[in-house]
Amino acid sequence: MISGRALALTGRRMRGVGYEPIEMRRRRYGYIPEVFFWHGHSYRVHAVERCWTVVAGPHGDGKLCFRVRCVEGTFELYQDLLGNTWHVRGM
Repeated sequence: MISGRALALTGRRMRGVGYEPIEMRRRRYGYIPEVFFWHGHSYRVHAVERCWTVVAGPHGDGKLCFRVRCVEGTFELYQDLLGNTWHVRGM
């Protein structure tokens, strides 16, 4: 059986797997992900393929979303603006 992390590392889509918390180690221009830490490994972002904002709720809380490419594969990251936390989902 292949673990969810192994699927993420191969760059294949992980169906039905939610986002997991990560540690954002470094950002470009104060908001674009550059290096993040997840499951004991540091990932360096080589390209941002897409970025978008999701606004939810009447208070303007929402999230900044990014589809990024690393050597290990493609990932979707988001920053929860209300809690200032970062999360990842392997693609």
